[in-house]
Amino acid sequence: MKKILLSSCLILSTLLLSAQGFYDLNTIQTIEITFSQSNWDQILDAAASSTEDYTMATTVKINGTSFDSVGVKYKGNSTYSANQTKNPFHIELDTYKDQNYEGFKDIKLSNVAKDPSFLREVLSYQIAGQYMNAPMSNYANVYVNGTLIGLYSNSESITKTFVDEHFYSSDNTFIKCNPPAGAGPGSTDLPNLVYINQDSANYYDAYEMKSDAGWKELINLCDTLKNNTASIEKILDVDRALWMLAFDNAVVNLDSYIGGFSQNYYLYRDDNNRFNPILWDLNESFGGFTMTGTGSLNTATQKQQMSHLLNQNDTDFPLVQELLAIPMYKKMYLAHFKTILLENFDNNSYYTTAQGLMTLIDASVQADVNKFYTYANFTSNLDNDVTSGGGPGGQSTIGIAKLMNARSTYLLGLADFTNTEPTISNILLSNGAPVLNETITITANVINENNVYLGYRASKKQRFTRIPMYDDGAHNDGAANDGVYGVDLLIDNASIHYYIYAENSNIGKFSPARAEYEYYRIDATAETSTIVGLVINELLASNTSTNIDEAGENDDWIELYNNNSTAMDISGFHLSDDLNDLAQWSFPVGTSIAANGYITVWLDNDIAQGTNHANFKLSASGETVYLSDTQSAVIDQVDFDEQTTDIAWGRFENGIGNFTSLNPTFGSENILYTSVNDLSQDLLNINVFPNPTNNSFTIELSNTLEKAETARVYNLYGKLVYQNNIMSNLIIETTDWAAGVYYVTIQNNTTKLVVLK
Repeated sequence: MKKILLSSCLILSTLLLSAQGFYDLNTIQTIEITFSQSNWDQILDAAASSTEDYTMATTVKINGTSFDSVGVKYKGNSTYSANQTKNPFHIELDTYKDQNYEGFKDIKLSNVAKDPSFLREVLSYQIAGQYMNAPMSNYANVYVNGTLIGLYSNSESITKTFVDEHFYSSDNTFIKCNPPAGAGPGSTDLPNLVYINQDSANYYDAYEMKSDAGWKELINLCDTLKNNTASIEKILDVDRALWMLAFDNAVVNLDSYIGGFSQNYYLYRDDNNRFNPILWDLNESFGGFTMTGTGSLNTATQKQQMSHLLNQNDTDFPLVQELLAIPMYKKMYLAHFKTILLENFDNNSYYTTAQGLMTLIDASVQADVNKFYTYANFTSNLDNDVTSGGGPGGQSTIGIAKLMNARSTYLLGLADFTNTEPTISNILLSNGAPVLNETITITANVINENNVYLGYRASKKQRFTRIPMYDDGAHNDGAANDGVYGVDLLIDNASIHYYIYAENSNIGKFSPARAEYEYYRIDATAETSTIVGLVINELLASNTSTNIDEAGENDDWIELYNNNSTAMDISGFHLSDDLNDLAQWSFPVGTSIAANGYITVWLDNDIAQGTNHANFKLSASGETVYLSDTQSAVIDQVDFDEQTTDIAWGRFENGIGNFTSLNPTFGSENILYTSVNDLSQDLLNINVFPNPTNNSFTIELSNTLEKAETARVYNLYGKLVYQNNIMSNLIIETTDWAAGVYYVTIQNNTTKLVVLK
């Protein structure tokens, strides 16, 4: 059987957020808050101690973009104090008006009150974001009424916008796992997922429900963790939970689920009815918080050598205890933990990132007169302890590198991480470009293994299904027991995501190593039609001011062209933007396209407007559109990336050429120009005068043509307004033309004409 190498046919889908703009890791944001009241701090303090309501800021300016009437309040539990100038902020742009900045409405600004290094929160989120859906984070200089308050960490808020982006819905059960009244010494109501009973009232003081309902689902999760872990994958994304637990432990982030208060995470229940854990509040990571739930880590050695299985036998931590009691989950946990250590700390990449962040913020830290530690503390705490704190609590803060270099060495020397792990290599496909609904074989060489599995799904919205792979000679895997594992997989979707997991008696191994957050991808193809000559010729995916349909709307459209010398009956042919549904929209019975003719369809998802209106729209951000025959075999398809407003994507030469950006030529020949700078007059040396003109203009050619050519004039929207043969100079009347820009074309040579009135 023919095999296709992984590297030649698969895409490693990296879901890391390459933050731009507001959360660009390499840019310090500028946020300027203006209150009409001079006693704004007193007002915010009063609200923080009582109603927790927002106070209206007259304006909030973000990197020069101004918003009026914005809600602002202080936030935080242990980092807020009425006696300090630099308090953490929560800015809500849409409290009073529907407005956002780059799609973000909530802005959470932490005052770095417990971190001499200014690094812990931003660096931790950068590491976590490699393995799970985590908030983006960077820095912002914050001003109030023209005065610099200081440098803040700026971390993405976990809101409905966040869960909609990452989990593709926003109206399901959504829980903030922090006690509503805050946690502190002596707290007994903790969001630790311990099952109490079926009375939701017993959970109110430990969790904050962010959705309208969901207590029943939360209780079911706790009950299942305690009494039915065999079914836990049905209601919890176990892989995300294992990544979160491994991350918290690796970086000694104890103000989290694994620490004394079992808090600072969210749960969102997706459309697969599974809860997804989400990290939050990492300002005391890298040993900044010491409480483990059974005691405190008071020395550097205790933190450096904290058990990687902390709380695995403690019933107060069922997410740890119950999951790690299942052998497969424990091996997956160890695999994830080892990946974090090797990719960030064993190779010292975290330190390089930290140094880059320090360089970025150095001047801003110096300018921050309200910071809680000295500039000397800032410059030293990456490597060294700060023995006296200026922030709340005043505790000593361990050096990040002092902690993590020793911790990484210690952990990677433990048997759980030195045990021989499986090796996965030579991943092959029997067909690297399978036709939709074809079954292919996936094989891989695996050694030091007991069991091998394939995890797969059809889209990001679905959960991965895990099935065994075999080395028995009966699954297209070669000979039995030759170290080659195989499994057959039906490619029943336009794309399939997959990973391979192997385990032995001690530890697991994933390929790719960051699965399930990263995965391999197989893209399906479609059956090809035997029909020739009919093509997708042009499309407009962002129409705001060009062609108008019968209802007076600027809708998207697509144009077909018949290259054949005879007319074609295209009744029952299909248009679609979904490979899984090629028959999405069909041409009505009796539809034909003339020889060398055009037909256009409005892609506006409004079939009530007429037979030439399809039931889907194009995405201006890019997608694939398909033309298929009556049997849904593909005649032509066009892939396009992000489109420019009012610029078409079409073939040049018309009907046969490659796709390029064009000015729209709705239902007519494609002309190669995208802007005035692209206009060509080289071959014919066309001269148009007078230009601008009022009532007429002359086309003057430098040389008389040997045979008649067609002169065409198009308006700005691509509509043909004049056509005539020309062999020499030609005078054209414009008395009845509207004022505007026109394009004069002869033999693919174009010049611009301006008509005045």
